[in-house]
Amino acid sequence: MNVVILAAGQGKRMRSDLPKVLHPLAGKALLGHVLDTAREIGATKICVVYGHGGEQVRAALDAPDLTWALQEPQLGTGHAVLQALPHLAIAVSPKGTSFGASLAPTFTLVLYGDVPLIRASTLRRLIEAAGDDSLALLTAHLDDPHGYGRIVRVDGLVTRIVEEKDADDAEKAIREINTGILVAPTAALARWLPSLGNRNAQGEYYLTDIVALAVDEGMPVVTAHPDAAWETEGINSKLQLAALERVHQRNIAERLMEAGVTLVDPARIDVRGELVCGRDVSIDVNCVFEGRVVLGDGVQVRANCVLENAVVGAGSIVGPFARLRPGTELGRDVHIGNFVEVKNSTIADHSKANHLAYIGDATIGSRVNVGAGTITCNYDGANKFRTVIEDDVFIGSDTQLVAPVTVGRGATLGAGTTLTRDAPPDQLTVSRAKQMSIPGWKRPVKKKKD
Repeated sequence: MNVVILAAGQGKRMRSDLPKVLHPLAGKALLGHVLDTAREIGATKICVVYGHGGEQVRAALDAPDLTWALQEPQLGTGHAVLQALPHLAIAVSPKGTSFGASLAPTFTLVLYGDVPLIRASTLRRLIEAAGDDSLALLTAHLDDPHGYGRIVRVDGLVTRIVEEKDADDAEKAIREINTGILVAPTAALARWLPSLGNRNAQGEYYLTDIVALAVDEGMPVVTAHPDAAWETEGINSKLQLAALERVHQRNIAERLMEAGVTLVDPARIDVRGELVCGRDVSIDVNCVFEGRVVLGDGVQVRANCVLENAVVGAGSIVGPFARLRPGTELGRDVHIGNFVEVKNSTIADHSKANHLAYIGDATIGSRVNVGAGTITCNYDGANKFRTVIEDDVFIGSDTQLVAPVTVGRGATLGAGTTLTRDAPPDQLTVSRAKQMSIPGWKRPVKKKKD
């Protein structure tokens, strides 16, 4: 199975210097979603047709399993697939055959870089419909088909596709539309594409014209349909991008709830990567999950938290207004509270940092209390250093730990301490300036203007 992904369009309506297919949906480029789906269905060759902002697109998403075909100038969808044709396998040796055996034909699936939510299950159904010798089209029935090419049938059989700008009134009344996604025998594409014409309102070479060519050859033209219309919606503007973002997030929220996760409001969660949840996980409103986040059994994520590439152990509580940055690993029953930021740190079981703290590049043991206003000073402007806090440590409020530094097991750091040397275990360590009161001192008074 070849997969051709059309991603050469400029996307003028996005009104952005960023190529359209690189705009993010759920934290991933639109084209990235399509590539992942192509890989999921087991594509043996993936060719991306690129154009506007092409080098930027390649730099962002290039991978060893991709080939790239430049479309310059952009003369329509048929012209785009024609650029990919030299990169496609037309026939392959069947598995288990000896050298010189007859070759099996291949098929080519055409996808679009700005249609990010197409599902693998839908594409498998389309591939199955194509069988061994058919052209298969993914079509949908819409109450408002405006702007889409219409599927023209005679006696129930597909005969051609007419684009909106070329359709007459009767054809515009047809509600079955072409999504653009299709599967065709690769050898047939090699015959059809060079013969396409551009005598139409757009002056372009339409890929849809291959339907009439297939009919003329007597090749069956079959159809399959997506489970939901949003699967085939393309993105041409920021408004459409925002609408599909909410569709995608709602789908994620529904899957989480079906798996047993409690979401206080399914409309107010954003997952921009992979969220793995144990049993009895609860997530309050306005939480953002980026990268791969793992939440253990019974975890509570309170309102307005951001978690990125983090692991949270069973029974832990995060937030409200907390941030877990990449490399954070929390043990069991850990509490990370209001306005606490943790980065590249491990915090062992039953420890807590409940208020206004920064923990970066630290290893924290069990049953540690991190007081309000505590900061690990991990960066000297050039290099980063690690702070080690052993088990059963109590750190008073407004403490700065200047790494590299170790706080021994059972130690206590008095409030306001700036720790620049290791603190011994089971002792109180304090560093404060001597408190002074100055008699006779008067507060300055603002001078009156003349």
